[in-house]
Amino acid sequence: QVQLVESGGGLVQAGGSRQLSCAASGSIFSINAMRWYRQTSGNQRELVAAITSDGSINYADSVKGRFTISRDNAKNTVYLQMNSLKREDTARYYCQLSYTDSSDHLFYDYWGQGTAVTVSS
Repeated sequence: QVQLVESGGGLVQAGGSRQLSCAASGSIFSINAMRWYRQTSGNQRELVAAITSDGSINYADSVKGRFTISRDNAKNTVYLQMNSLKREDTARYYCQLSYTDSSDHLFYDYWGQGTAVTVSS
């Protein structure tokens, strides 16, 4: 059993900043990658940022230079620092965990429930 607890969503003015966090716990042997996705009503979920176990990072073009993903390995927590927020960043943000389960040593992907970010003008 794995749990992902996301936090940090809320209402923020355009140009402002917000930090999301996602803490993973449970039967995790190792984490392969943690990712942030976002989704707006009627649209597909899109990858925002990802960080792998070896520290490789990639971002969607739309957030490069504004968002920063980071990870605290000791806490199994990933963060998404969002700066210079725009109205088009309004979405529900989901954390995704790719991990090796400690009970069977198989690979799994697990999604959090999401946290809503609303950027007002």
